[in-house]
Amino acid sequence: MLGLSLSVLLLAAGPLRPVNTYSIVARDPATGQLGVAVQSHWFSVGAMVPWAEAGVGAVATQSFVDPSYGPLGLAVMKAGRTAPEALAALLAADSGREVRQVGMVDAKGNVATHTGKLDIPAAGGQAGHQYVVQANLMEKPTVWPAMARAYEAARGDLAERLLAALDAAQAEGGDIRGRQSAAILVVKATSSGRPWADKIFDLRVEDDPEPLQELRRLVGVQRAYNHMSTGDDCVAVKDWACAEREYGTAEAMQPDNAEMAFWHAVALASNGRLDAARPLFKRAFDADRRWRELVTRLPAVEQLPKDAKLLEQILAIR
Repeated sequence: MLGLSLSVLLLAAGPLRPVNTYSIVARDPATGQLGVAVQSHWFSVGAMVPWAEAGVGAVATQSFVDPSYGPLGLAVMKAGRTAPEALAALLAADSGREVRQVGMVDAKGNVATHTGKLDIPAAGGQAGHQYVVQANLMEKPTVWPAMARAYEAARGDLAERLLAALDAAQAEGGDIRGRQSAAILVVKATSSGRPWADKIFDLRVEDDPEPLQELRRLVGVQRAYNHMSTGDDCVAVKDWACAEREYGTAEAMQPDNAEMAFWHAVALASNGRLDAARPLFKRAFDADRRWRELVTRLPAVEQLPKDAKLLEQILAIR
């Protein structure tokens, strides 16, 4: 039944696009996070190659890409199959398997990678401890071994290690045609039942002369906004000390971001620390006068204390 279903779905995948690229798929043994990172000389590589689901696994599907390998691979792993079993099932049902390149990891760290005989050289892949790397249409066959070495040597969280692997691939020559787009997807170790809340990083650079540089910049911004989101959760329960801490962390990570300065100031003022909030309010007000108008709207929706004197003091900041 599974084989028949996969055959039907793969045949129905429609016209295939030659997304030649390099990627890494991994599970962080320390946190259980699952992730994929990819770079290609092809527009919007992140729309087709990377797939991941918290508590299930991650997939990179590339070369003459069949995007259905992503959702189908996750569905098979979710049904209890390991990554090698899931990949074998999909390949068995696919008459175009020799032009595919796929990497998979499941929530227990089992990995599998496949490089078809008709992938454009240099093409290949290799498996390591809870990760796989794969590449095709590379300048030289040393690209994916360089990715593996960089990933194993890197420090930091899963996102940082995935980026290190991409950087190493590019330093080794990367795609023989150059570079254009990149993406990273990292999800939590266990599912909350809300897939949108399980994504730690879900970032794409669709078209850029230096996609890896831009992707790394976006990861830095996302790290700060992750703290902003936690701060929002603290505000929802009126834990202003927590909000101050989280917004403050975000603001320190992105000191030129007026939004982060503003909400950090709001948390400080709400926590009785107006003097500390003044320079942050000023920074936001100087960036755009409309932040000052926004202040007046916050007390009515319980985002600032309903304190006329406090509001007057904030609006007097110049």
